[in-house]
Amino acid sequence: MPEEITRDKPRQRSTLAALLHAPAAGGIILIVASAIAIIVANSPLDALYRELLHFKFAGLSVELWINDALMAIFFLLVGLEIKRELLIGQLATWGQRALPGLAALGGMAVPALVYLFFNASNGETVAGWAIPSATDIAFALGVLALLGSRVPASLKIFLSALAILDDMGAVIIIALFYTGGLSGVMLAAAAGVVLLLMLMNRMGVKRLLPYLVAGAVLWFFMLQSGIHATIAGVLLALFIPLRGKDARQPAPIDTLEHGLLPWVKFLILPLFGFANAGVSLGGMTMNDVLSPVPVGVALGLFVGKQIGVFSMALLTIKTGLAPRPQGSTWIQIYGVSVLCGIGFTMSLFIGNLAFARSPMLVDEVKIGVLAGSVVAALVGMLILRLAPARHGQ
Repeated sequence: MPEEITRDKPRQRSTLAALLHAPAAGGIILIVASAIAIIVANSPLDALYRELLHFKFAGLSVELWINDALMAIFFLLVGLEIKRELLIGQLATWGQRALPGLAALGGMAVPALVYLFFNASNGETVAGWAIPSATDIAFALGVLALLGSRVPASLKIFLSALAILDDMGAVIIIALFYTGGLSGVMLAAAAGVVLLLMLMNRMGVKRLLPYLVAGAVLWFFMLQSGIHATIAGVLLALFIPLRGKDARQPAPIDTLEHGLLPWVKFLILPLFGFANAGVSLGGMTMNDVLSPVPVGVALGLFVGKQIGVFSMALLTIKTGLAPRPQGSTWIQIYGVSVLCGIGFTMSLFIGNLAFARSPMLVDEVKIGVLAGSVVAALVGMLILRLAPARHGQ
C-alpha cells in the first residue's frame, strides 16, 4: 500500500508538469484571461476595470506598464527566437527560409489589402492596415498541439517558422509606421546604447547582467524617443551571445530564453490579454459591429490570411523553389493557412498603436480581432481534424 501511494505522487506531479509545459497551455491561459476581460467589461465591474487600467504609478498607467514595459520583454523573447532560428535553427539557410518566408509575405500583404478594401476611403481608419497582418504563434501552435499526431511535424515546423518571420515583419512595420513625434536627443542616446551592446558582444562579454542593464536603459530612451519602446526588446535580443565561453557552459541566449518563457507564457501574455481584450458591448449596434474596421480586420484575418499564405505556398512549391513539407497533404497545408488567421496578440497590439487616440476604434478592432481569430481557429481545426492523413504518415 505505501508503495502504491509513493508511485501515485510522482504521477500526479508529472501530470501537472505536462499540463503546464504543453504547447497549448500558454494559448489556453491567454484565452481564459481574455474571456475574463470581456466578461468583466460587460458587467457592473466595468468601471473598476477601467479605473484599474488607468491607475498611474511612476508616471505611467497600469495599461501602459503592460503594453510598453512588459510587452518589451515579450518582444525580447520574440527577438531571441528570431535570432536563433535565423542563425542555427529552422531558418538557417535560404532553402529553409523560402517556403515560410514567401508564405509569410503573402500572409501579410493580402490581409492588408482586404482591410484597405473596406477602409481605403476613410482617412481616419486607413491607419489600421497592418492589424490583420500578424499571426499569433502561441494560439496557432496551441491549436496544432490539440490535434496531436493528425498533423505531421513538418507542418508544425512550417507554421512556427512562418509565424517567426511574420513577427519579424510586424516588428519592422511597428518601427517604420507606428511611431510618434521623434526626439533626436533620445534617439541619439538609444543609438549610443545599441553601440555599447555591439561592443560588449564583440568583446566576448558572456554574462547576461550587463546586457540586461543596458537593455533597461535602452528601453527608457526608446520610450522617450517616439519609437515604440517594445522595439528595445528586439534590439537587445540581437546582441545576446549565441554561445557560452566553452562547451560546458550554457549559451546566454539559452539561459535568457528559458528564463523568460514561463514569465511571458503564464504572466505577461495573460496580463496583456486581460488589459486589451475587454471590449464593452453595451450600446453597440449592429451597424457598429459591421462597420469597416471590424469587418476589414475580421475578413483580413480569416479570408486574407488563408488566401495569402496558401497561394504563396502553392506557388513556391509548384515552381520548385521549396519542397512540400514532408508527409503533408494539400488540404493539411490549407488548414494550417487558415490557422494563420489567428492574429490575437500582435493584432491587438498594432490596433492599440494605430488608433491610440480613438478608444471607440480600438474597441472595434477588438471585435474584429476576436471574431476573425475565433473563426480561423475553429475552421482551421475542423479542416485539419477531418483531413485524411497522407498514407504512411
